[in-house]
Amino acid sequence: MRVCSDLRAGDSNRHVKVKQKSAVLNMLKKLDKIRFRGHKRDEFLDLAESPNASDTECGDEIPVKIPRTSARDNEELRDPAGPGTIIMASGVQDFNRTESDRLNEIKGHLEIALLEKHFLQEELRKLREETNAEMLRQELEKERQRRLELEQKVNEVLKARTEEVPAAQQPAKPQTQANGTDKRSHTVCSRLQKWFCDKFGEYVEDFRFQPEENTVETEEPLSARRLTENMRRLKRGAKPVTNFVKNLSALSDWYSIYTSAIAFIIYMNAVWHGWAIPMFLFLAILRLSLNYLIARGWRIQWSIVPEVSEPMEPPKEDLTVSEKFQLVLDVAQKAQNLFGKMADILEKIKNLFMWVQPEITQKLYITLWAAFIASCFLPYRIIGLAMGLYAGIKFFLIDFIFKRCPRLRAKYDTPYIIWTSLPTDPQLKERSNATVSRRLQTAASRSYVGSSAPTGISKDEDTSRFHTTKRGNFHEVFNLSENERPLAVCENGWRCCLINRDRKMPTDYIRNGVLYVTENYLCFESSKSGSSKRNKVIKLTDITDIQKYKVLSVLPGSGMGIAVSTPSTQKPLVFGAMVHRDEAFETIFNQYVKITSASSSSES
Repeated sequence: MRVCSDLRAGDSNRHVKVKQKSAVLNMLKKLDKIRFRGHKRDEFLDLAESPNASDTECGDEIPVKIPRTSARDNEELRDPAGPGTIIMASGVQDFNRTESDRLNEIKGHLEIALLEKHFLQEELRKLREETNAEMLRQELEKERQRRLELEQKVNEVLKARTEEVPAAQQPAKPQTQANGTDKRSHTVCSRLQKWFCDKFGEYVEDFRFQPEENTVETEEPLSARRLTENMRRLKRGAKPVTNFVKNLSALSDWYSIYTSAIAFIIYMNAVWHGWAIPMFLFLAILRLSLNYLIARGWRIQWSIVPEVSEPMEPPKEDLTVSEKFQLVLDVAQKAQNLFGKMADILEKIKNLFMWVQPEITQKLYITLWAAFIASCFLPYRIIGLAMGLYAGIKFFLIDFIFKRCPRLRAKYDTPYIIWTSLPTDPQLKERSNATVSRRLQTAASRSYVGSSAPTGISKDEDTSRFHTTKRGNFHEVFNLSENERPLAVCENGWRCCLINRDRKMPTDYIRNGVLYVTENYLCFESSKSGSSKRNKVIKLTDITDIQKYKVLSVLPGSGMGIAVSTPSTQKPLVFGAMVHRDEAFETIFNQYVKITSASSSSES
């Protein structure tokens, strides 16, 4: 009996183990169906840290199919009085242990599968964002719809044309004849349109309006070499114009008597017979023909005044700093003088038409009215004859006489008088300032004479009393007599600096101030506040030498100073940094010559 019970217990244990193994194998087969292609498990996050893991995904309650035992097995397991109870209990414990291990393994595989799913979803989302597959699909769908719409429109147009062709073929013979004439006219019109476009289409395109292009010219940097080259180019370009003006002035001045006489006779004869315009056109053609021959290598000189060939200086490659500075000064001086002349001409013309000088503009006004009335009533032939004769006589005879006799020109040459009497804007400004100063002086003199002026004082003495400087009356500043006053040229003085090379102290060596010239003295007023000891008064008769002076020999040019030598100084006094040095030198020198000549004549 014991053997039978042992055999039964062993069969039941084996049956339990077989059932256990079959259930676990089924579970493993189901898990093997999950394909894992991701990273290793160690590289993933825990389920608790996973952002997309839910409670069901991370929970421990995982539905696992537990293998069911049969009723017989249950009865055997529940039978406590069976002979194999101890062996069955140990088998159940082993089964529970292996089942827990299997469940933990299954749980790990499920975690890995869930993590794989999560990361695959993230990669798919990134790929969709990068490629924009959905947007591309939408655009592709739109393009497909457009293509379908275009195909439908093309099909409709083709159908309409196919319907029109048989309708045009149905009419009778007279209608076909009319259609033939219409086709011929249509073909003729198309041919004419095509011919017109071929011949004149290019010219029509030229008249098409286009927006203006704003082009900005690039400015070249300042260069001494480029500056000298441009100056020479300007001189060569202006040479024909200057030669033409010289020849005209030579004709008017009768430089060559025979040439001027022949030109006068030909001109007057052409004007008298009405050939003035053909004569000028013939002269232009003759000049062009001569220029053609000169360009071909012929040596022809058709000029009244002989041309003087100026030596061309070769351009220097490297210029020193002083040469460049001197070049810039020369160019600036020429440009200043040229711009000044052009400004004078334009300002005079403006003032002539703006009634600045009413008596001059009135003459022009009357002349224009006379010319207008004459043009309305007289024939143009007589007007042209009168103007041509007047121009010839004025150019060849009247101007010649006026140039030789300046007094006659100043009295009777109306165009010259009008032009010279026209003021420029700086002249108008000077006149207005002069009138204002005269009014102030007259008002002050009247008030002074009415209050405390003694009788017997001349007008010059009265006006000299009231000429003041920045610090007071002129004669009080320099301790001179009341008759001494600055000349009209230097009423406001010339700003300069006095360089006394006999002094060694820097404060006494150079002084800034203003220089005045009176009838008998050369006065320097220091700009520093203090006593009158800093001022300098030099008597013109005491001057032994006066000359232009260059303070710094390094700088180009003739300098901006005046050196004055006196017996009381070992080294000459220098008045430097004078902007109007030439004007001041001429004034001082002329007054010095005048005073010395007057003193020598009085002594003799």
